[in-house]
Amino acid sequence: TGELPSTFIVLAEHAVDVVLVLPFLIAAGWSSIRKLTPRQWGALLVIGVGGSAAATVAFTQSFHYVSPSVAVVLQKLQPLVAITLAAVVLKESFGKQFWLWAGAALIGAYFVTFAGFTPQLYPGAPMQLQLHGAILALVAAVLWATSTVMGRYLLAGVDFKLVTSLRFVVAFVTLLVTAYSTHAVPVLSSVTGKNWLFIAITAVTSGVVSLFIYYHGLRTTKASVASLAELGFPV
Repeated sequence: TGELPSTFIVLAEHAVDVVLVLPFLIAAGWSSIRKLTPRQWGALLVIGVGGSAAATVAFTQSFHYVSPSVAVVLQKLQPLVAITLAAVVLKESFGKQFWLWAGAALIGAYFVTFAGFTPQLYPGAPMQLQLHGAILALVAAVLWATSTVMGRYLLAGVDFKLVTSLRFVVAFVTLLVTAYSTHAVPVLSSVTGKNWLFIAITAVTSGVVSLFIYYHGLRTTKASVASLAELGFPV
């Protein structure tokens, strides 16, 4: 983020991801895509436009205004949104034991995020900019939580490989339009080989590989539980 616009970084990551998921789309065939209902397409748009495109750009952009540790701890509020939506949209029920472990997970997530248990703000940065960064991180958390619930809804009738692949395609198209309309695409010759390497690594690890595993697990896991499981990533 110190060298490239956030929108371009996320766009480039999704370009790599789309290339990698093409074999899965071809294997699924056009007939599988045509079978999707309007509600399923609506859920896919929420996941692709909100969860993949807007949320990732917002989270990446927040690093310009607050330290990553602040953005990460604000992202820990994501399960609270997911649990609420899971109860309302998916009608998930929660026992006493769930709330006990949910509380432990949220408290533990805070402790593993900070060495001294205190968020490290950017010293001397104007409070207005810090607030801007915090809002961006919170927007990302809400969108990711919503995507978790919509993903669980989709997986009741759609193969997880197709959900993952279409998420990347929808996000890529959204990001492409956004990047060009906001002039966020730099002169490609200014993007270094190291930049491309880091983009590729991020695209594979936090993109294709992690999301295939994630949606495979989400098929048989409550959205509320999945959202709490995500809290383990700072470890």
